[in-house]
Amino acid sequence: MPEPATDAPKSSFPATARKLLRRWVVVGRIVWDEFVKWFNAREFSENSVLLGFAVAIGILAALGVVAFYKAIDAAYAVFFAWPARYIPPVTVNAYRPVITGLGFAAAYWIMHRFGQGNDGMNVPDVQLAVIKRGGYIPSRPALARTAASAVTIGSGGSAGAEGPVVVLGAFMASWLGRRFRFEPGRLRVLVGCATGAAISAAFNAPLAGAFFALEETLGTLSGISFAPVVVASVMSAVVTRAVFGNHPAFQLPSPDQFTYSHVSEVLVFFPLLGVISGLVAAGFVRVYFGIGDRVKTLKHSPMTIAAAGGALVGLLVFVAQGHLVGYGHLAINVQSFTTFTWYALAALAVGKILVTALTLNTGGSGGVFTPSLYIGAATGGALGSALAAAWPSGGINPGVYGLVGMGAMIAGATDAPITGILLAFEMTNDYSIVLPLMLTVVIAHTIARRLEPDSLYSGWLRRRGESLVHGADRDTLAGLRVADAYDRDASVLEENAPVHDFIMHTAHRDQGYFPVVDAERRLIGVVALGDLSEVTANSGNLADLIVAADVARPTETVTLDDSLLEAIRKMGVRGAAAVPVVDRPSGRYLGLITRSHVLSLYEQAVTAAGERHHAA
Repeated sequence: MPEPATDAPKSSFPATARKLLRRWVVVGRIVWDEFVKWFNAREFSENSVLLGFAVAIGILAALGVVAFYKAIDAAYAVFFAWPARYIPPVTVNAYRPVITGLGFAAAYWIMHRFGQGNDGMNVPDVQLAVIKRGGYIPSRPALARTAASAVTIGSGGSAGAEGPVVVLGAFMASWLGRRFRFEPGRLRVLVGCATGAAISAAFNAPLAGAFFALEETLGTLSGISFAPVVVASVMSAVVTRAVFGNHPAFQLPSPDQFTYSHVSEVLVFFPLLGVISGLVAAGFVRVYFGIGDRVKTLKHSPMTIAAAGGALVGLLVFVAQGHLVGYGHLAINVQSFTTFTWYALAALAVGKILVTALTLNTGGSGGVFTPSLYIGAATGGALGSALAAAWPSGGINPGVYGLVGMGAMIAGATDAPITGILLAFEMTNDYSIVLPLMLTVVIAHTIARRLEPDSLYSGWLRRRGESLVHGADRDTLAGLRVADAYDRDASVLEENAPVHDFIMHTAHRDQGYFPVVDAERRLIGVVALGDLSEVTANSGNLADLIVAADVARPTETVTLDDSLLEAIRKMGVRGAAAVPVVDRPSGRYLGLITRSHVLSLYEQAVTAAGERHHAA
């Protein structure tokens, strides 16, 4: 009998397919490299490139928000909706500690297994990436953080969606920019665009999203950043409104509860809300990091801590009858706050602080922005309800106090006052709340920073050895010394030097400030070139009798060991463009440092950091 046909041709097919696939991958990379070279050789204007990519990033960030919300809903279905088919709802709620504990354990496992144990990938880490990593966002930790956050929120944890969507959007912008081999400066702007687009899409608030990116991530309102960030925020809002409809992220009270009845409320009660919100914000920050520090001292395994933390959060939510967290990606119905007594709302504010701190410090993932809104709404609502109870005939509307409290808590807890004002306004589109909102936010922000210098964002960075503030690169300036930037050979005036002669001598010098020294080179003051010219023009025949010491003005000084950040601060005290460098013990003049010196050394440091990152 003839032998049966062999399977050799079939078995060789997968190997052939893999070889063909590898060939197409190589060809695709070559084609892409050629396209990128062609694109970068076109010499498009910077604005054209940034605006074009801002449109794409806005759309991608919005789609990322939609996908993240779907992931939260899927996690909620797995942890709650699916068990409810087989278990009575009351029993499911009783099992909430077990369900949330399993969710936190799963979230920790995702980050540990796929996120490479990264404890960042949040809004502060995006700030850090913009400033120190040239806008580089690693892919696996970012995607793992997104998945872990969806599981955390879907399983009943107290966390916000804004952190994960910011990270996801920033990753997409960073990945896109790196595929086009953009330099770090351009990459930073694109990541800022993604930050604004993500906040815009998550809260249906394009203004707040744009200014959050400019205020928190980029730390600048410069023209090169402003336009692309705004475009990205608008595009993301358009896409999400097409998907979810044009409604605010929070279900708010009816419009008639946004109003206040008396001017005295603006002058007395809303400032009181600002003080209370500032106190609560400072307490929130301290409790958040205090619980985090306490968790770090525990000797149990991280998985055990995550499960226990989830169980405790689930227990607190169960005791609060579910009012401390939302359902799926849907936000908490703030309108229900108007039915609670003032002490119930105060208890909810305290409870939200506890469950948020436990969620994000024991293994859960997510943001702090949305919990801050909740705490602000509960705090403001508590004050409004207390005032309404104490003054029944005053026409107090607790709803407007809850709304203003949201903006105040964002300002105090996250150090983003402009974002707090704009976000609360965009939730209502009602100009009547602007006056009390602005006043309350400013007071709350001032009180919170006075009591607690750290915000939820800067505190996270400081505990990791970073010192970024509002996303600005103060850390770079703080790391550079005056000794590396000052001019040792700057012209000086002897205290007895005739002003008229010195003007003739320095007419062609490119120096605007002249230190005045005595015979032992001790600093007496400083004279601006404009002052010398004015004295000569107005003193008539007495000009030849005026000496430098007569027109010298007091000045701030720096030493060789001071940072460039300190030098900039000293210049700002008197609005000067330069400050003398002195030896502090003796007062002897050593040189002059100007804004141009600071800028030059700063640019060198940033360029060198960018080259090191590019080489890596």
